[in-house]
Amino acid sequence: MTGYSFTTPVWEGGKWVVPAIAEVKAAPRANGPEGRPRDAPAQWEKVDWRAQEAALNAYPQFITTIDGADLHFLHVRSAQPDATPLMLLHGWPGSVVEFLDMIGPLTDPAAHGGDPADAFHLVIPSLPGYGFSGPLTETGWTDGRTAAALAGLMDRLGYDRYGVQGGDVGAFIAPLIGRAAPDRVIGVHVNALVTFPSGDPAEMAALTEAERGRLTAMTEWQQRSGAYMQLQGTRPQTIAHALTDSPAGLLAWIVEKFQEWTDPAAALPEDAVDRDRILADVSIYWFTATAGSAAHTYYERFNDPSSWAPKERSGTPTGVAVFTTDISIRPFADKVNNVVHWSEFTRGGHFAALEVPGILTADVRDFFGALRTGGVGGAEGAGAPERAQR
Repeated sequence: MTGYSFTTPVWEGGKWVVPAIAEVKAAPRANGPEGRPRDAPAQWEKVDWRAQEAALNAYPQFITTIDGADLHFLHVRSAQPDATPLMLLHGWPGSVVEFLDMIGPLTDPAAHGGDPADAFHLVIPSLPGYGFSGPLTETGWTDGRTAAALAGLMDRLGYDRYGVQGGDVGAFIAPLIGRAAPDRVIGVHVNALVTFPSGDPAEMAALTEAERGRLTAMTEWQQRSGAYMQLQGTRPQTIAHALTDSPAGLLAWIVEKFQEWTDPAAALPEDAVDRDRILADVSIYWFTATAGSAAHTYYERFNDPSSWAPKERSGTPTGVAVFTTDISIRPFADKVNNVVHWSEFTRGGHFAALEVPGILTADVRDFFGALRTGGVGGAEGAGAPERAQR
């Protein structure tokens, strides 16, 4: 493994210069409010990239090679020697910057009003094909292969027992790590978990009104908002050329998701997530030319039979955090996961680590703390009661 820090090559005259970003002329649109992302290119050119770069470089980073692919990761150890090792997994269109505001509270809870017993040693990888891990150079990187590589990283770092947390794509991969290394993964915590019905009429009939509402929301999302997923899952190379050639196009492709998926109480994406943090996320995709490679992972997921094959119920204790835009349905989740912790929140959306890092941090502490003290069911446990909304 080699040490790693990032510095942008596009720095001129004392400010960060974004190459060739044209103004995006926004007419009234059917898929979002007028003006988005009309002013985003101008804001991108003004962002203090050096501050974002310093925030990343404040933590130890490394690159290693696993299964033929480069894997970048932050490795932040707590001062507490008995801290719990924990891997944090981002999603799409995310990156390691998602977790910057959670690192301090998780590694040093005492300094943030918490219990030192809740400390974690953190491993935060850039998923293969994303960000600083660089573009993948071969096909076949399914979610299962990614899970095996990440389990291999924890093995390489010497962690015999550890937890995994993930959102969005990370919520697909984290449970697979639990399945790949059930004797080593103490628990899996997820948010933005996508759940699927089994087709059992009795299962559907037993859904609560709220669960039926989420199922309806999922159907409407697929019909009205899932075009990006279909394109990335069926024609990733087409969108790769567009997103790698045009910074304005990449910006619009990603910022739209922050517009649609953040807490609906926020009128604009930057009302939910710090604007410079959003633009730092976009910048990482641009600087590393990984928008196409990340899109291709959707193609792998779409075309991997094991992704959609029926699965036996995992024995790994699983915690699920549900935020305002999530469509997680507990009976569906229970079918394939050993759900022992279920929390629902009235604040925060799809990008919980960026929108409400304190709430997500607290839920991660609650879940793993209960596992540590025996407060929730073990491998064959029956599922804990639903938590109160916060």
